[in-house]
Amino acid sequence: QVQLVESGGGLVQPGGSLRLSCAASGTIFSTYAMGWYRQAPGKQRELVAAISRGGITYYADSVKGRVTISKDRAKITVYLQMSNLKPEDTAVYYCNAGGLYSGGTYYPSSEYWGQGTQVTVSS
Repeated sequence: QVQLVESGGGLVQPGGSLRLSCAASGTIFSTYAMGWYRQAPGKQRELVAAISRGGITYYADSVKGRVTISKDRAKITVYLQMSNLKPEDTAVYYCNAGGLYSGGTYYPSSEYWGQGTQVTVSS
């Protein structure tokens, strides 16, 4: 069974940068498609970025140009590098593994979710 653990969240000022990590345990997921999601209080969980098994990437329009998703297969870890952060980026960020990357977007698996890491962007 795959376990995903997010880390790297915290408090950052607007315009700042943050790198989130999602590390796998239990089962290696280096060949899986991966996605990063976020959920703000009272809002639906939304897809932020995704990477296919072959390395093709997707970014939501709201974050395009400010985030980069990458995967280190040797460390079985996926990253979300964020810059020029805005208060509206404040949310709990979750990673998902083993979903379907199709038609230029990502459809998450139901079973492989991390517990989330809090990102707060505030002065």
